[in-house]
Amino acid sequence: QVQLVESGGGLVQPGGSLKLSCAASKILFSIYTMGWYRQAPGKQRELVARIQSGRSTNYADSVKGRFTISRDNVKKTVYLQMNSLKPEDTAVYYCNAKKERQDSVTDYWGQGTQVTVSS
Repeated sequence: QVQLVESGGGLVQPGGSLKLSCAASKILFSIYTMGWYRQAPGKQRELVARIQSGRSTNYADSVKGRFTISRDNVKKTVYLQMNSLKPEDTAVYYCNAKKERQDSVTDYWGQGTQVTVSS
């Protein structure tokens, strides 16, 4: 059974930093596009950042210049370094693994980790 396990969330003051990790098991990690999504109360889940198997990256405009996504294919782990955190970054952050082929999409999600930015 595929598992994505997030860690690293918590409470941080505005302007602070956190680093999220997502460890994957039982998937061929290196071929998956890995992403971080977040969902704040009363809002839809949104893409924060993603990194493709070739390591090209995409970021939401709201986090560009503050967040960095990276991956370690040996450890089967994807990271999200979050700097200069703002209260509006408060949300549950979810790890996603996606494999897209011409006629199919395979999608896995982690259980989520809470990030709270507050003084």
